[in-house]
Amino acid sequence: MPPKPNKHPIEELIAVMAALRNPDGGCPWDLEQDFKSIVPYTIEEAYEVADAIERNDMEDLREELGDLLLQPIYHAQMATEVDQFTIEDVIRDVTEKMISRHPHVFGDREAHSAEDVDKIWDERKKNEKGAQNHKSALDGVTKGLPALLRAEKLQKKAAKVGFEWPGPAQVLDKLEEELAEMREALEKGTLEQKTDELGDLLFVLANLGRMMGINPETALRECNNKFERRFKGLESDLKAKSIELKDASLEQMEQEWTLQKQKERSSAA
Repeated sequence: MPPKPNKHPIEELIAVMAALRNPDGGCPWDLEQDFKSIVPYTIEEAYEVADAIERNDMEDLREELGDLLLQPIYHAQMATEVDQFTIEDVIRDVTEKMISRHPHVFGDREAHSAEDVDKIWDERKKNEKGAQNHKSALDGVTKGLPALLRAEKLQKKAAKVGFEWPGPAQVLDKLEEELAEMREALEKGTLEQKTDELGDLLFVLANLGRMMGINPETALRECNNKFERRFKGLESDLKAKSIELKDASLEQMEQEWTLQKQKERSSAA
């Protein structure tokens, strides 16, 4: 049965989710789900929000934000069913946390820059329940994060206690060192050694991005989009010349790739 009219939109959504999970007449698929099975959808929806923002598609962003909003409603409904917590608890907790971590807005603390706010945030976070149980400066970085994003957060944590290169130039020196080790591994290393060296390279690159104020995950995502755009252009242009991609030589593909880059520069000028 559809939710009653004239409810607040969030209440309607909560009611819809409860109906989907109702053993008496609910959705068979939704009833089979649990916290673990829904996790991939939660992660996917967050990335789809990021994608809509990158494309500056506000209509799509509106839809994707709705899909993302459904995720905490879904998890809270399952938690309610086992008497753990409700969506109201979730909202109340995060509201209290935001007020607590912004004493410069809701209290008598002062903050005149983003750096001041960052210090206050870390200070308040350390004082919250459970924070005192952390045994390492690196504690609190979720293992489930994408690898590049987790690398950046680990490096940021280490930097806050002084484990930090003086500047990007020194990180580039480290990158050269890691490249030399990668070349050596390519010549005579095992697969395990090559994997280890590749990880080191990626970690240093993530650190370089962080020190320049560039999110490495965002940078790689934009690079992926650029590669996809150029490769599809390459495919289209070859097809216009009656050349199937599988029949094209590497030299032809490289020439077309260069043309795609030139087209982008011309359109950006």
